[in-house]
Amino acid sequence: MAVTNQPGQYESSDFHSGLCDCCQDCKICCLTLWCCPCMGICIANDMKECCMCGLGMTIRSVYRTRYNIRGSLCTDYLVTTFLGLCATCQLKRDIDHRKELGIF
Repeated sequence: MAVTNQPGQYESSDFHSGLCDCCQDCKICCLTLWCCPCMGICIANDMKECCMCGLGMTIRSVYRTRYNIRGSLCTDYLVTTFLGLCATCQLKRDIDHRKELGIF
């Protein structure tokens, strides 16, 4: 019998909400729109990272790796470069969702 899954390996998943689902949580959307650095600090604090790392490709890549979310460094770069506010909102929504489930 062939082994198709490594022991302890988790199935890849996606973010809980879509990249353009900003209106799912208006509080997150408004805070990100009006004070994106503040949201970056919130995200960095949630992830126990340096407060200077809360926005951009790096934090998104760390989060994706930690929770085995599909994607690549290239897509992280493109999303955070061209849709940075949407990417920030998506990341915060996913963090909050995982906190509600108790898996963060």
